[in-house]
Amino acid sequence: MPLVRKETKLAGLYIIEPLQFRDSRGYLWEVFNTDKWKSELGLDINVVQFNQSGSVRDVVRGLHFQFDPPMGKLMRVTKGAGFLVAVDIRVNSPTLGQWVGVEVSEENKLQVWADAGFARGFCALSDYLELQYLCTGTYNGKGESSFKWNDPEVGVKWPVEKPIVSDRDDSAQSFREWLARPEAQRFKI
Repeated sequence: MPLVRKETKLAGLYIIEPLQFRDSRGYLWEVFNTDKWKSELGLDINVVQFNQSGSVRDVVRGLHFQFDPPMGKLMRVTKGAGFLVAVDIRVNSPTLGQWVGVEVSEENKLQVWADAGFARGFCALSDYLELQYLCTGTYNGKGESSFKWNDPEVGVKWPVEKPIVSDRDDSAQSFREWLARPEAQRFKI
């Protein structure tokens, strides 16, 4: 299967079908290749950090982002299934506040690329979800922020009936409160 970049309704947010090699022994999955991503997908990405998280069914995490330094993320699932979400937070974007959600699993091997300028979150659809993400910025706790996972203005439709949410995510600021902060101006198209 060749490397494929699928457009979404949000500029800068792509679904990636990775290069896979399969035979009777199993598969090899080329998760990321700087040269191929640049030449074949038109995405010039400098990965500087690699993260992994694990969550039990119905956990919702997000909606998080980092403004200093701005951080793009390539997200993929290695165990189970998850619903990965990205919300456009670029203040002058025609799609500001709009979101895309994609079901990603260890079976479908889809990946989600979201430029800096997107808040990201996910929920676990399987008994256990293992999510990995490659980041274009180094983590900076003083340069990160979030807004509430169920902000009515954004309206993410999480596919869980009884979400399990951290106190931090449940008490996060609103989307409007984030947009009123001077740091929000760092995200522009």
